[in-house]
Amino acid sequence: MQKNSLLRTRTFSPLLILLLFFTGSHHVYAQYGVTPADIAKMESVSGVSLSEDGNYIAYTLNTPADPYLENLPNQNHLYVLDLSDGTTRAYFTHGSVSSVDFRPGTHTVSFLTQAGNGASQALYEIPLDGGQAEKIFEFDRSILSYTWHHDGNHIFFTAFDEPESSASPLPYTPQVFEENQPQRRGYITNISRENHPPHPIEIPGSIYLAEWSPDGSQIALSVAPTSSVDDSYMSQEVVILDYRTRSVIAEINNQGKLGQIAWSPNGARLALRAAATIHDPIDGRIHIVTSRGGTPQMIDTGFEGKYERISWLDDTTLQFLASESTASLLGTLPIDGSPRQIQFHGDAHAISTYSLNSAGDIAFIASTPSHPAELFLLRSGESQPERMTFHNPWLDSADLGRQEVISYSTRDGEYMIDGIIIYPTGYEQGTPVPLITVVHGGPEAHYSNGWLTSYSTPGQMAAAKGYAVFYPNYRGSTGRGTGFAFSSQADMAGKEFDDIVDGTDHLIGMGIADQNRIGVTGGSYGGYASAWMSTYYSDRFAAAVMFVGISNNLSKWGTSDIPDELYLVHARERMWSSDAKWMDYLRRSPVYWVDRAQTPILIMHGSEDTRVHPGQSLELYRHLKVRKPNLPVRLVWYPGEGHGNRRSSARLDYSLRMMEWFDTYLMTGDPSADLPHWDSPVPEKE
Repeated sequence: MQKNSLLRTRTFSPLLILLLFFTGSHHVYAQYGVTPADIAKMESVSGVSLSEDGNYIAYTLNTPADPYLENLPNQNHLYVLDLSDGTTRAYFTHGSVSSVDFRPGTHTVSFLTQAGNGASQALYEIPLDGGQAEKIFEFDRSILSYTWHHDGNHIFFTAFDEPESSASPLPYTPQVFEENQPQRRGYITNISRENHPPHPIEIPGSIYLAEWSPDGSQIALSVAPTSSVDDSYMSQEVVILDYRTRSVIAEINNQGKLGQIAWSPNGARLALRAAATIHDPIDGRIHIVTSRGGTPQMIDTGFEGKYERISWLDDTTLQFLASESTASLLGTLPIDGSPRQIQFHGDAHAISTYSLNSAGDIAFIASTPSHPAELFLLRSGESQPERMTFHNPWLDSADLGRQEVISYSTRDGEYMIDGIIIYPTGYEQGTPVPLITVVHGGPEAHYSNGWLTSYSTPGQMAAAKGYAVFYPNYRGSTGRGTGFAFSSQADMAGKEFDDIVDGTDHLIGMGIADQNRIGVTGGSYGGYASAWMSTYYSDRFAAAVMFVGISNNLSKWGTSDIPDELYLVHARERMWSSDAKWMDYLRRSPVYWVDRAQTPILIMHGSEDTRVHPGQSLELYRHLKVRKPNLPVRLVWYPGEGHGNRRSSARLDYSLRMMEWFDTYLMTGDPSADLPHWDSPVPEKE
């Protein structure tokens, strides 16, 4: 049994000691600063479910594998916090779990997991008073998702179609691209009846979201035409299904991105967390519609933020989690147009999700500038939450760089941009230091004022080595209302990226950033920005690290798995609409501006990326190598990785390569320095 008041003692592993004194670095880590080895072992709370009686919180702890032993993805382990005595127990740690929930009418927790190599994902439960996890339902294929009927016996679940077998006599099967993709099918079954065959839902397309009505007589489903990523983003429509006949009895005329469906307690209405229009890049608005079908009506249209999660408190009031610039809000919203009420304003809490019971208690997950995601509890009627878990106790004695929110004006005067800066540990006011600018992806995303360090975002790793780290929420970011989110559309690499440079100028003017030692990094759209800054804006940036980024908008469109989303919520015009548009796409591509390039750039990419094809990195690398033969450039592939690294060894390798690149070219400010010469920057483990 693990007490919440964990012993907070700083310990050093042999790996950490090696990294502290790794001679390949030009700058020694701060004695107690955060290192890549620390980030490689960092745990964080990743999911939460509050019991209806308010006595238990089930949560998942995202736990990394040892990068020296296994190059495996993180696992989500199941823990339960008993609120009666404040103790936490590990309930399931020999596999990764998902979809954790309390089974209605029982004293158990249910979840999905795979037991053993090659096993299908099945439904398990474990008693709250202890014992072994028991498999309570398995299908002939992996279960993708499930939701409980209030009787605690019936479930609605989804699974992919069975793959078609090849009729070819040849001893191999080639892949026919984007054909015969399995659909996500829906089923209803009673798990209390042994050998009860699941009832298939005969609806064309792929089912994603599923929510039982409060009385259990109906199910609201979201259905897309196919299981393609593009359709899952842009084409989910909501239908109401009769539980007994399993036929569609109502249709909802929603459009655009969809994130959540919630029934009102009396079953008369649905609340959708969805896009404002088909061109909205996010599912951050609230729509209300009768459960008889029809067109949803958006409420709280003037909110200058983004709704992240919603629930019904009663038949006329919603509970919500929202982002407002760099802060997180928990509050309530009447659907009749009355003002929202704020329960908790998290200026220094980045809240990712919550779980609500009927008493109004809220268990939520949040990070802060001093720690990654932990579990918090806000009791009904209280104004301040209580932190309930204390993982990574060594952080309490680590030296962290101070973190604060800043604002600055854009050069065109249209917006004030919010950003976050982490100062170097032990920073002396007025001392210009090297600055790493970290650009978020999307661009429909934003940075909140929480924990901002991961394997690919340098944050406190860089602060420990003497860097300032800057996180700008440039135009097009979320958390600032629909107008701000739309403001970068049809202007790729235009004013949105100018905003980033304006932010570095602001920090230079404040005396924080050394104008000769400005660096940039980011992934996906942030990788696009990194490539843009190292070509078009190359005279401003001394080093760049580009991750899964865009270099050529012409070939990007032809190789991505989201061509319609790119058009509907980003470009807003087809490139073939005119000869001028083809050239516009090209001019907004970093490869077009390679002749300007003088920034040493490290390019890294997963070899199996379908969102931004690895060819995007190869194009920029090849242009630079041929046209700028004396420029330091390196391309690193990560085998088996996609749009971001999932596995432990690949993540640690990335962190070390990123930091060594900045140490070589940004800390020194010397673009003529030799490339780091080793095949791998990772030292051997003792």
